[in-house]
Amino acid sequence: MRALRILSRSIRDSFKSAGRNFSLSMAAITCSTITLILVAVSIVLSYNVSEITTNLEKELTIVAYVKKEATESNIEELKSELNKINNVENYTYKSADEWKAEMKNESETLNATLDYLETNPLLDSFIVKVKDVTDLKSVTEQIRKFEFISSAEYGEGMVENIVGAFDIVSKGTIVIVVALVLVTAFLISNTIKLTIYSRKNEIEIMRLVGASNIAIKLPFIFEGFILGVLGSIIPIIVTIYGYNFLYDKLNGHIVSNMITLVQPFNFVFYVAFILLAVGSVVGMFGSYRAVRKYLKI
Repeated sequence: MRALRILSRSIRDSFKSAGRNFSLSMAAITCSTITLILVAVSIVLSYNVSEITTNLEKELTIVAYVKKEATESNIEELKSELNKINNVENYTYKSADEWKAEMKNESETLNATLDYLETNPLLDSFIVKVKDVTDLKSVTEQIRKFEFISSAEYGEGMVENIVGAFDIVSKGTIVIVVALVLVTAFLISNTIKLTIYSRKNEIEIMRLVGASNIAIKLPFIFEGFILGVLGSIIPIIVTIYGYNFLYDKLNGHIVSNMITLVQPFNFVFYVAFILLAVGSVVGMFGSYRAVRKYLKI
């Protein structure tokens, strides 16, 4: 019962303190809001980059062209050789006629051009998927050594550049998120420190009348929690409505249909929960740090 009284009094005092030190509280809330908006942007960007990279990697394949003189028996041998490569996830065989039919359906120009030609200029081929996109080059080099393969391509150079660029962006945004969270903790910590200094006489009186250390500390910790939660409200609203607006404006993709954004439903609520958790936990952590360092009890 005593613990419950201390808890309820601490929550009440934390609200009073936040109101009493309105300018300091607003400074902390404003800093938290700005920081958490940047954190939200970083999370949205990082997750979308990660998803785009994953989707692109799923689409990356090796196209291995079979020599014209290859027989059915040679093609079966090639299938056997492909099965022996550990990093190959699966492959599809496409004949020259299948390629021709597919290309004719793509456009009227290709249809007219291929109909004009007396012979099919296309080659039989294997479309190969690898288990790990980083194995594309090594698998391609192995396939090129097969006797009845005329060439094997996977977009060498461009693929590595795209995957590398997305990887740098993804790691960079993670670093930014961590840095911004630490900045938020520092700002709230300093705000609570100033609050402690402004209330030093009140704290001294509480000590003299025999108030326990926990009874003195708790209001400050709850105050940090409240400041963190209040600071996360605007970033949550901006994230939910802003991302939905952006998704609708871009029709769910960037540049081409291959680069698609994560669908808003559920995703924005996950981000909102993360922002609320970060705001409240970082607020409490900043307060605890200030209380432990400057209260000296």
